[in-house]
Amino acid sequence: MSAQAQMRALLDQLMGTARDGDETRQRVKFTDERVCKSHLLNCCPHDILSGTRMDLGECAKTHDLALRADYEIASKARELFFELDAVDHLESFIADCDRRTELAKKRLVETQDEISAEVAAKAETVHELNEEIGKLLAKAEQLGAEGNVDEAQLILQEVEKVRSRKRDAEEEYRNSMPASSFQQQKLRVCEVCSAYLGLHDNDRRLADHFGGKLHLGFIQIREKLEALKKTVIDKQEKRNQDRLKRREEREMEERMKTRWVQDLTFQK
Repeated sequence: MSAQAQMRALLDQLMGTARDGDETRQRVKFTDERVCKSHLLNCCPHDILSGTRMDLGECAKTHDLALRADYEIASKARELFFELDAVDHLESFIADCDRRTELAKKRLVETQDEISAEVAAKAETVHELNEEIGKLLAKAEQLGAEGNVDEAQLILQEVEKVRSRKRDAEEEYRNSMPASSFQQQKLRVCEVCSAYLGLHDNDRRLADHFGGKLHLGFIQIREKLEALKKTVIDKQEKRNQDRLKRREEREMEERMKTRWVQDLTFQK
């Protein structure tokens, strides 16, 4: 994207469709059904997963930063409840992802050698330690990139402790099965993004996965979905309270009016 295009996009995001007086840009309103409500709330999976191996391509609905700015301006003045549309969208997307995860797990059970429950538990312990190492390394790299070197060093010290626990867990796992079977790559499916993880993956592979755009993107989508659900519940509760308050006020007015009529009749 050229510098001029980047500047235009920034102005769109800040000021909306009316920023330059171009009426043709205002023909599609942010309230239009063709506009992606998830995009307006900055949580569309098509945006978040762009450039990953699960790139979804272009969204079927309209994405426009200027329309997002229009929405943000309008939402300060009145409740729009676009969160409901976004929740439906994200719930459907996550449900599809979870179905893929369960299908991948089923395939692994069918293709990998069957092992006893005891050996499976030991393998699971190694997987869990791998996951912990991967997350810690990804966090350390992020802190280092941000210039927080001391904090990154503390995280790396923690990594060494987990590596020690992993070596012990691997030793237990190795001793519980034949050497030929141990060398076979045992896989599991990431519960967050449905990617495959290997029992013998090295630290670099683990850090790349847990610190990668795909995994972090799915975390962002899942966290955004939970936040939207809470927002919807809070807004619905507030709306119900407002309705109750208005009803009580109307009932109070009716009682006062009835009393006034009674008083007037009595005076006559």
